[in-house]
Amino acid sequence: MSLKVDYSSVRQALERIDRVVHHTPVMTSKTLNNITGYEIFLKCENFQRGGAFKFRGAYNTICQLTKEEKEKGVIAFSSGNHAQAVALASKLLGVHAVNCMPSDSPSIKKEAAKGYGGESIFYDRFRENREEIASRFSEEKGMSLIPPYDDPRVIAGAGTAALELLQEVESLDTIVVPIGGGGLISGTSIAAHGFNSKTRIFGVEPESANDTLISLRKRNRISIDPSNTIADGLRATTPGTLTFPIIQEHVEDIVTVTDDEIMRAIYFAVTRLKIIMEPSAAVTLAALLANRFPIQKKRIGVIVSGGNIDPLLLAEVCQLNSEF
Repeated sequence: MSLKVDYSSVRQALERIDRVVHHTPVMTSKTLNNITGYEIFLKCENFQRGGAFKFRGAYNTICQLTKEEKEKGVIAFSSGNHAQAVALASKLLGVHAVNCMPSDSPSIKKEAAKGYGGESIFYDRFRENREEIASRFSEEKGMSLIPPYDDPRVIAGAGTAALELLQEVESLDTIVVPIGGGGLISGTSIAAHGFNSKTRIFGVEPESANDTLISLRKRNRISIDPSNTIADGLRATTPGTLTFPIIQEHVEDIVTVTDDEIMRAIYFAVTRLKIIMEPSAAVTLAALLANRFPIQKKRIGVIVSGGNIDPLLLAEVCQLNSEF
């Protein structure tokens, strides 16, 4: 398998998954535009199959496995969205899937992965290493490992969301993307710069899970302690070995937001935009509402990465008073 990911990889991925994925809507809001001063175009992957962009990369990867590899099954490690995506893609392709998930994953993500037919094994993310668990299981059972971001097929699949956005919306100046392990922003930046090399790419991380920002500043992959941020999908502690060089090459800067800002963004999305964003997706909206970006040009694309929020957390968020 080639480790190279380029614009042609993203285009080929879109052709490969075109009839299976949802071509998710691009939404706008005059209220949001008036508040921020930008023209914002929301690529709503919360309406994707499995409720998140992750289905794109999972399907693009699993469908390329050999017949023998498919017969042996696949194993993935994930906080939830990648687990759901692998389970659903595997079900569609007739492949047995096992997911290694943290025991404190949101119940909605655990239930969805199970509902799609995936088998789950749970671990303590503060004491155990998920990659080691999944790798050991893969070796013992002969199953193909499907990483959540550090795989060229996953990265290319993730980039198809941005490619769709760019094909639909003309003359975007900037694209803003959440960062966990870096698969989405890597695929997005490759797609964007293949489409238009002048497009500016910014990432957003939770303040307490800023491993990529620190790594970018130090010009080397840095590990941090596990975070308890509300954005459970962005709790990676180290940027990916494949994704980090792509981020270094393509991403202009990374900003951070607090959990309080994320919760206010979720509330704003529900009450003013009428869409549901999970915390990991809401970091981009939080950064825009907080005016974090040094952007002069006006047309901004935003990848809304997913909508799999725990209903109890959503109810808690909706009890907050908002300034908007």
